[in-house]
Amino acid sequence: MNQKALKVLEYSKIKALWAEQAVSAMCKEKIMGMEPYLDAFVIRDELRSTTEGVDLIVNKGPLPIYGIYDIEKSVNMATKGGTLSMKNLIYISYNLKTCGRVKTFLKGELPSVQGIVAMASLLDPLESISGEIDRCILSEDEMADNASSELGRIRRDIVRTGEDIKTKLAKMATSEANRPILREGIVTMRDGRYVLPVKSEHAYKVPGMIHDRSKGGKTLFVEPQIIVNLNNRLRQLKMDEEAEISRILEELSSKVSGFSEIISNNQRILVDMDYIMSKSKLSLAMEGNEPELIDRFGDRGYVTGNSTVGEISIVKGRHPLLNKTTVVPTTVSVGKDYRTLIITGPNTGGKTVTLKTVGLFALMVQSGLHIPAESTSRFPVFHDIFADIGDEQSIEQSLSTFSSHMKNIVEIVNKAGDKSLVLLDELGAGTDPTEGAALAISIIETLRRTGALVMATTHYSEIKKYAIATDGVENASMEFDIDTLSPTYRLTVGIPGKSKAFEISRKLGLPNEVIKKAEELVNTDDIKFEDLLGSLEESRKKAEDERDEAIMINIAMKKKQAQIDETFAKVEERRAKILADAKSEAREIIRSARKTSKEVQKQLNKLNADQSLGERNKIIQEGRRRLGVAEKALQTPLVRKVNADPVSSDELREGMRVKLLTMDQNGTVIGLPDNKGDILVQIGAIKVKAKLSDIAIVVDGSEPKAKIREKFRGSRTKSSIYRSKAMTVTPKVDVRGMNLEEAVMKAEKHIDDAYIAGLDKTTIVHGRGEGILREGIRQMLRRNKHVESFEKPPYNEGGEGATIVILRRM
Repeated sequence: MNQKALKVLEYSKIKALWAEQAVSAMCKEKIMGMEPYLDAFVIRDELRSTTEGVDLIVNKGPLPIYGIYDIEKSVNMATKGGTLSMKNLIYISYNLKTCGRVKTFLKGELPSVQGIVAMASLLDPLESISGEIDRCILSEDEMADNASSELGRIRRDIVRTGEDIKTKLAKMATSEANRPILREGIVTMRDGRYVLPVKSEHAYKVPGMIHDRSKGGKTLFVEPQIIVNLNNRLRQLKMDEEAEISRILEELSSKVSGFSEIISNNQRILVDMDYIMSKSKLSLAMEGNEPELIDRFGDRGYVTGNSTVGEISIVKGRHPLLNKTTVVPTTVSVGKDYRTLIITGPNTGGKTVTLKTVGLFALMVQSGLHIPAESTSRFPVFHDIFADIGDEQSIEQSLSTFSSHMKNIVEIVNKAGDKSLVLLDELGAGTDPTEGAALAISIIETLRRTGALVMATTHYSEIKKYAIATDGVENASMEFDIDTLSPTYRLTVGIPGKSKAFEISRKLGLPNEVIKKAEELVNTDDIKFEDLLGSLEESRKKAEDERDEAIMINIAMKKKQAQIDETFAKVEERRAKILADAKSEAREIIRSARKTSKEVQKQLNKLNADQSLGERNKIIQEGRRRLGVAEKALQTPLVRKVNADPVSSDELREGMRVKLLTMDQNGTVIGLPDNKGDILVQIGAIKVKAKLSDIAIVVDGSEPKAKIREKFRGSRTKSSIYRSKAMTVTPKVDVRGMNLEEAVMKAEKHIDDAYIAGLDKTTIVHGRGEGILREGIRQMLRRNKHVESFEKPPYNEGGEGATIVILRRM
């Protein structure tokens, strides 16, 4: 892979972010030495492992790898018969225990991380080895007393001998006879032997060995003759202790040597797992996704002549080194319908960032990393990526900007092939515009013949015209908001962009006469071409705005339809339940009647001929009474408090309360019978068509039917108004373009009509603008007696450009 491209595209910064996610120094070193893979099978396997790692972290958490020690040298030393230190053995034990933690963590059903589970199955914790090391060694420089019985015995002897020496020396130090000759009444040590501090002038009074003297020479440290043998004994015991510790370390090292291959293999697997986790953690930090990888160049990509370059398609990609909360996502594709993309637009508009995003994404994908873009993004495998981006002017090498760019482009032209990605920034800049544009077009043509996939940025109109006239070459532009003098960073493919030098200069305050003179100096054809580009851009923006509005309306309609379908489904469910309950009740009544009939028949059969006629009649009467009760229950209607008289069309009035017998629900008549005899009944939020035979007029227990009829005859005029409003009012009113007074009047009238028509809510569309209409209308809504509340609709239904009004119930 071209090293200059890796540097220009800041691949090392991605590796630095990646290495921060790793736990072990070995993994960090592996990452920093990493270069993109060229084999599609390897890349696909790396991407898969990254995805598995993300799934594992999201669903269960990261692997419990908190550190991995590099024990390869220690294992090799043990294999060659060397003795390992306590520190090295502790590191080996730690790695083995990490293996055990990982295997335990991955137990259970984890179908989405089978690759990681398979790696863990190769780990061998060697619990007997790690357990033995932990039993014998307490720290890097301390062996446990119970590491062996011999070591325990030696250390006990050391303690006893030391105590004997201290006892004898303490007697001498505290003796009244020795007080004048001792510097201090303490016991100290020199060269590992116990001594007393004796004044130099009295040294001859204490028989023994002199081991040291003070800096001033006034004190001698003397080992009294009476403890020399004990000190010798203590020294011998400590030598025995060191020998026993060495023997134990040799034994442990020998055990490590016996499992050297397993221990080394464990380390390699743990580092690989750390590597996978680091990729996955980086993906989550960047909010990345696995893109689709094209196995072969030309697979579903653009192919012409000898070109086999596959398709790059980035959907909502964010440059990974920019702040993800502020960067504007880029959508760009090249290689399917065209293999050369020319990006134009004003300076600081994002052209260079787009080039770097494409190049860096390609490097990340070929390193097995997820990219911060949608998962529908697609990439081929490049064998070379070339980039000429930025100012390469060099004083030391006496190279101008143009010369340094050209030196780089010469290398690209000589090396680029059909599996190359070429990124060229400001192609042809730094020299005479006419010659630069001609040279740029010739370079692009040469690269196209190699089959390379090319993306270039420019300001030259000649290159824009070339892209329009040439098959396989496409224009793209970066949007720029001339009102705010700021780029939007949105890339639009298919339309070349304007450099907007005159517009920006005018906004920044350059005198009009200067700009006008500059416009006169520009070629007339170039001015017409740039004006045409501006017109095309405005038309495109208008078409996009209309498309977005249509999408919002479509979404709102679908949402409303879904609400209606849901409500209707609930009504149907309730209706089915009511009918089922009614049938169940009827079956119970029939069952009871049959039971009564059988009981009566049974009693009649028991009557003897010698029983009196009165007794027989009594039983028959009781049976008839019970059958009558059952028959009455069967004849009881399911609908309660309903007029049992047949309903005629003359009796019905709009607004009358009725019960729909088929649903056992009360409702209000909102439409009189049509030519088929069907009426329209409002039940809650649902309007239902019903036949006259399926309804009954609801009778209030305290008000006779006649009085109800008279009441509704008197309100016939009012009901006709309701009916008229219900048929003409719409659920939305648009007041855009009106002044505040006109808008408020129209909105108030619409709310009155909607209230009379019985609507639950309505929408007032006032537009965003400066917010004058919105605030004025909402102030009116706060004091309107028909308004229960109001709210802002979701963004996809208008957002701040409309207000949803909830109406009070009549």
